[in-house]
Amino acid sequence: MGGCFSKPKPVEVKIEVVIPEKERSKEEMSPNGKASPLIYKVNGTARHYHLEEHPIASNPYHNPKDVVEASVCHVKDLENGQMREVDLGCGKALLIKEGGEFHAVGHKCPHYGAPLVKGVLSKGRVRCPWHGACFNISTGDIEDFPGLDSLPRFQVKIEKEKVYIRASKQALQIQRRTKMMAKCISLSNYNLSSTNVLIIGAGAAGLVCAETLRQEGFSDRIVMCTMDRHLPYDRPKLSKSMDSHPEQIALRPKEFFRTYDIEVLTEMQVAAMDIKNKTAVFKDGFKMEYNKLLIATGNTPKALSCKGKEVENVFNIRTPEDANRVVKLATSKNVVVVGASFLGMEVAAYLTERAHSVSVVELEEVPFKKFFGERVGRAVMKMFESNRVKFYMQTEVSELREQEGKLKEVVLKSGKVLRADVCVVGVGAVPATGFLKQSGINIDSKGFIVVNKMMQTNIPGVFAAGDAVTFPLALRNNKKVNVPHWQMAHMHGRVAALNMLAHGVEISTVPYLWTAMFGKSIRYAGHGEGFDDVVIQGDLDELKFVAFYTKSDEVVAVASMNYDPIVSKVAEVLAAGRTIRKRDVETGDMSWLTGKGS
Repeated sequence: MGGCFSKPKPVEVKIEVVIPEKERSKEEMSPNGKASPLIYKVNGTARHYHLEEHPIASNPYHNPKDVVEASVCHVKDLENGQMREVDLGCGKALLIKEGGEFHAVGHKCPHYGAPLVKGVLSKGRVRCPWHGACFNISTGDIEDFPGLDSLPRFQVKIEKEKVYIRASKQALQIQRRTKMMAKCISLSNYNLSSTNVLIIGAGAAGLVCAETLRQEGFSDRIVMCTMDRHLPYDRPKLSKSMDSHPEQIALRPKEFFRTYDIEVLTEMQVAAMDIKNKTAVFKDGFKMEYNKLLIATGNTPKALSCKGKEVENVFNIRTPEDANRVVKLATSKNVVVVGASFLGMEVAAYLTERAHSVSVVELEEVPFKKFFGERVGRAVMKMFESNRVKFYMQTEVSELREQEGKLKEVVLKSGKVLRADVCVVGVGAVPATGFLKQSGINIDSKGFIVVNKMMQTNIPGVFAAGDAVTFPLALRNNKKVNVPHWQMAHMHGRVAALNMLAHGVEISTVPYLWTAMFGKSIRYAGHGEGFDDVVIQGDLDELKFVAFYTKSDEVVAVASMNYDPIVSKVAEVLAAGRTIRKRDVETGDMSWLTGKGS
């Protein structure tokens, strides 16, 4: 970052919070004068449920008396393309200079709080160094995911030779901004059994679709339905933070859904679709008509098919209750994790300090071999072994033995018998699309819903998003792929919503994912399916490395550990449509990151 190399007459920057007039006060009631209801499933019957009257936190910018002013820096301290965290005494802002202009936004990513000053600045947006979310530096708006909120934006002014920062104290402390959204015109006029937009699935794709519709001014009825008993929550935390309670990982509070008239049907399973009559048929016989439909049902975990699979204390981690139950049962006990998948390895890492023993059973030679390659997989395996995790590789489970109905032993095909009080199964998943058979919606041989670049199925008005779809990936010459990443589900939902409104938007985002184990994270961007070589820089033994996955002469993906923000930098290069050649990364010359390479 730039600094003061001489002592010219100080030039200071004035940053002032600016908020559109229409955002300064938001009604807490629906247009019909009543608190908007959610619909919950209670004792098998759908009913209206009015949420408690707790208003959403008021807009942090509305009080002109609640401001702070502070001198920041000399105008020459920042060169073009540089960012700096500036302290205002009661909070910080991110000061950015690009194209000769200053911008100021919140300094923390609203997703998990990453310091954006350590991120990547490129062509009018800053990308989070941890998980790849992108924000427009002029508006603060979120442009790529994960996360739901945007950054607070502060107006930057240069007045004569002085520079000040003027900002709301609350804005500096909250460090997030929910975009303005419309509300439903009048819920009281609607038939319970019909809706304009029906969203099947309440994960990231479904929620972002609903929010985007409201952000774009859509004011008709939106209904989300889910088999889950909870409002949308941060599902990746089920394996990374297993003792989290539903309210701790909720993506939005209950009040949010009431304020923006997004109705939710919980514990409601769609059994069949009548596409001709635009009707969803629920398992309990309830029917709902729709005008536009989003299918975002995600996937269903695979179960074991071995002898004894019905014994107690064998789990797929699907809900917060599953995760909480495993933690409770595993404390000071013997745990066997079947499958060295992302979920399986994260669960194994989380339980190590709590369980008496943790063992992992896997069919492959090393964990993550198909995804990260053998060398990175072995480095990860070594890290786990140093934390007392024992591996049983190139074998499968042949039997689960019980004592008094509860799991006691896991028998492997190799003949090894493992003591086990709890077993967690992480052997993959299949798309939750069985209810679409005979619907007329195009499903491929593996059960995935086939969509185009606008997330449209072959049926007009029917869209699909998330883990259950295959879509054309621009990064790989529009090859149809399935990308079951949290970030991608967000973007699917947004693109689907925009195209429900006939915006004609095509998906072009770069896949980005992360995994966390023993306090360390592996970050990954791109789509490495079918890679034929891995170029590694850094030290695998020290777990400080970056791995470039190549196919022929082209880099198709990158992974790193303790090498931030390299993955976000590569994601920006790929997002710009530039090709990274294998020779570029083999030499160790990183000039290609700035566009100076080949």
